[in-house]
Amino acid sequence: MKNRWLYLPLTVAFVAVVAPFVWMVLGSFKGEGEILRNPPTWWPDSASLDNYTQLFSRLQFGTYFFNSAVVAVAVTLGNLLFCSAVGYALAMLDFRGKKLLFTIVMATLMIPGVVTFVPLYVLVVNAGLANSLPALILPFLVSPFGVFLMRQFISGLPRELLDAGRVDGAGEIRIFARIILPLCGPALATLGILTFLGSWNNFLWPLVVAQQESQFTLPVALALYSTGQNSIQYGLLLAGATIVVVPVLLVFLVFQRRFIEGIATTGIK
Repeated sequence: MKNRWLYLPLTVAFVAVVAPFVWMVLGSFKGEGEILRNPPTWWPDSASLDNYTQLFSRLQFGTYFFNSAVVAVAVTLGNLLFCSAVGYALAMLDFRGKKLLFTIVMATLMIPGVVTFVPLYVLVVNAGLANSLPALILPFLVSPFGVFLMRQFISGLPRELLDAGRVDGAGEIRIFARIILPLCGPALATLGILTFLGSWNNFLWPLVVAQQESQFTLPVALALYSTGQNSIQYGLLLAGATIVVVPVLLVFLVFQRRFIEGIATTGIK
């Protein structure tokens, strides 16, 4: 009986989360007048692909999609490699200043991104990287949260595996690549999904750094071209948002099981 009552709040939460996405997808097939109709409707009176046609005809969609994909994939791969390497060092290696370094990593988690936004922008400009894809990638190749996540997971691995590798003559790099990384599948999947999601949807930093149209990512392009001088083209915006969401959903569905396992095994609630 208790389980039955538990389903009620879960069902309400599920509807509250899914309903906006369903309305977004259905709204992308509506005309502008129907989207603004009051009271709003769920199902389109006459479904049309005009919004998607206009989206691909007005925007250099291939270029924006390519930029977003390159940035998201590069940032994700960088975090998987560097965060796992730093996490391995903090979890398994003994060196002077280890506790202090981990304390600094934890402290950076409490610093809002807005605080470092201007100094990071000045650093990128002074390095001559403004208005380029490297400017969208390099500042985010390592994240404090990723280091913490990987450190927590690797700390739970048995040290006997490392000792066995050292007895066989393996160096630290080989131990990390051949022993540690294959065991970190759940944590890597969790970090990869969260990093890909954050990079794919990143808006403010690309908006400031990417000053030419050829460097725009999808969120920036959609925000700029769906907003006119006097009005917002909601149909175009909903169609673009639907396309932006699809890759994220695919990534999550593919790695869903490992994502849940990674969250459960790293002490993050």
